Amino acid sequence: MSWEDRITVDPAILTGKPVVRGTRLAVEFVVGLLADGWNEAEILRNYPGITRQDVLACLAYAHERLKGERVYPLSA
Repeated sequence: MSWEDRITVDPAILTGKPVVRGTRLAVEFVVGLLADGWNEAEILRNYPGITRQDVLACLAYAHERLKGERVYPLSA
């Protein structure tokens, strides 16, 4: 599975935030639910418009973005 098949960016939807294709659920929102302790079943029950593959695509998208992040220490 490729996140590109399930995550889309459209300036007309949520001002261009990445969302699950066909919804207005932002990747940031789904990842935030997981970070807040929601499990996959809770997300799918409360947001029936998405699938397990969509949740995994959100995580894959976040992983891809963070993988390219570079952190530079600040001088004291």
